[in-house]
Amino acid sequence: MENKNKSILITGASGSIGLAISKKVITNGYDAVMCYNKNDSFIDDIKNYSKGYDVNIRFLKLDVSNRDEAKNILLKDIEENSAYYGIVLSSGITMDNSFPAMSGEEWDKVIDINLKSFYNIVNPLVMPMIRNKKGGRIIAISSVSGIIGNRGQVNYSASKAGLIGAVKSLAIELGKRNITVNCIAPGIIESEMINDEIIEHAKNMIALKRIGKPDDVANLVNFLLSDEANYITKQVISVDGGMF
Repeated sequence: MENKNKSILITGASGSIGLAISKKVITNGYDAVMCYNKNDSFIDDIKNYSKGYDVNIRFLKLDVSNRDEAKNILLKDIEENSAYYGIVLSSGITMDNSFPAMSGEEWDKVIDINLKSFYNIVNPLVMPMIRNKKGGRIIAISSVSGIIGNRGQVNYSASKAGLIGAVKSLAIELGKRNITVNCIAPGIIESEMINDEIIEHAKNMIALKRIGKPDDVANLVNFLLSDEANYITKQVISVDGGMF
C-alpha cells in the first residue's frame, strides 16, 4: 500500500470534522496520530474503527494553545516514531459576540486556539519533515468566515483569515522541499455547534440548498494528502455548497 508507514498528525481529532478526517486517514492506510485536549470520548470509537485496517494509531493529549507543552509532546513522539508525512490542523473554537460587546478573553482565546496554534504545532514539525526528505503535506482547516466574514465573528474570522495568510507564505517557503501547504475553507458543516435554526437560515445562502457533512471536508483532506495532489499548493479550497 502506497501510504504504508506514512503518519498523519490530526489536531482537533475529537471534533466532528477531526474525527471524520481521522477515519478517512485510517481508511486510506496512513498511520494516524490524533491530538485532543479534554474530550477523549472519541478514542474507543477510533480504536474499534481501526481494527479492520493495517495501520498504527496513537493519541496525544495536548493543548494546542500551549506552545511549550505542544512542542515537547510532539517532538517526543517524533523521536520515538519518526517524522510525520502530513499535518492536518482541524482544531478550533468559536466564541461569538458582537464586536463592541466582545471581551478580551473572547478575542484572545479564539486567536490562541485557532491561529497561534498554527505556529505551536507546525513550527517544531517542519525541520523533522524537511530532514526526512520524503516531501510532505500541511493542511489547515480555515473557514468561509475567514474569506467573506460573518456577523458576530470578528474574532473567528480574523483567526481563520490569518491561517490563510500563514498557509500561503509557508507554501512558498517549503515548495522546494516538495512539501505542499494548503487551506480548506468549510462552510456550514454538520456538527455539535449547528442547530436547526442555523441550518434553515443557511440554506438560503447555499446553492446546493443543504449543509455539508464532515466527510465532505475529510474527502478533500484525503485528496490533498494523496500523490494525485502533488502539484497543488498555496491554495484555499472552499467546501461550502456554493455559498453566496
